[in-house]
Amino acid sequence: MNANLPQPSGETPVSPRTDRGRVMRAFNLSLAFVLVLVAVFTAQDYFDWRPWAVAPLEKAGLLGILGAPLLHGSLQHLAANSFALLILGTLAGSVYPKATLRAFPLLWIGSGLGAWLLGDIGSRHLGASGITHGLMFLVFVLGLLRRDRPAIATGLIAFLFYGSMLITILPHEPGVSWQSHMGGAFAGIISALLFRLSDPMAPRKRYSWEEEEDEADDVEARRDNDLEPPSPTRVPVLWQPREGQDFVVLPFRRPDSSNTR
Repeated sequence: MNANLPQPSGETPVSPRTDRGRVMRAFNLSLAFVLVLVAVFTAQDYFDWRPWAVAPLEKAGLLGILGAPLLHGSLQHLAANSFALLILGTLAGSVYPKATLRAFPLLWIGSGLGAWLLGDIGSRHLGASGITHGLMFLVFVLGLLRRDRPAIATGLIAFLFYGSMLITILPHEPGVSWQSHMGGAFAGIISALLFRLSDPMAPRKRYSWEEEEDEADDVEARRDNDLEPPSPTRVPVLWQPREGQDFVVLPFRRPDSSNTR
């Protein structure tokens, strides 16, 4: 152990147990939502799920805004969204628990509205990929807005795993609902702007050399103030003008002409 390393000072850091608890809580909530998706997918063969999918620009298709994120077209579709929800949900929920909880309804509705407004007439849109895109953009934009260490680290991790979502909000592959991706991404950006201050920022660690620099700056500032001349209002007046005049005539004796040469 190097004793010469700078020691952090300032506010007491958060306990590692608290951080671990927040991560586990976010992971458990994400896992619970994934289990709900698995249960609904298992039951899809036993009921007509089409009315619960988004039908673009159809009045009856608005019901899909509520039900479409719970439905999936295949096991691969479900698996891809489940892994994304576990990773992005854990990241967002552990670093921004309040913002994520408040943003989740907006992400849900935004993904459905995007599919309903932008989708092709006669198509059906289903799946939770719009929510995963919303979580990705929520975490990424919060990192840009807050710019503290946890926010930047979380944004980089999310971009490392799912940075390709910046491209999948545009048409790129037949059968993929880029419309719901775009709706979820837009909802994620709006949520980041609305709820960026919902969670308190982590206290910035200060090091001993930073406090020493601040103390040296204060000493130098006080020294500079002592050397500065006083303000004009504090300078004593050595003479007073006559009444009604703003000037003083100084009398001079005329030189004696007899002494001139």
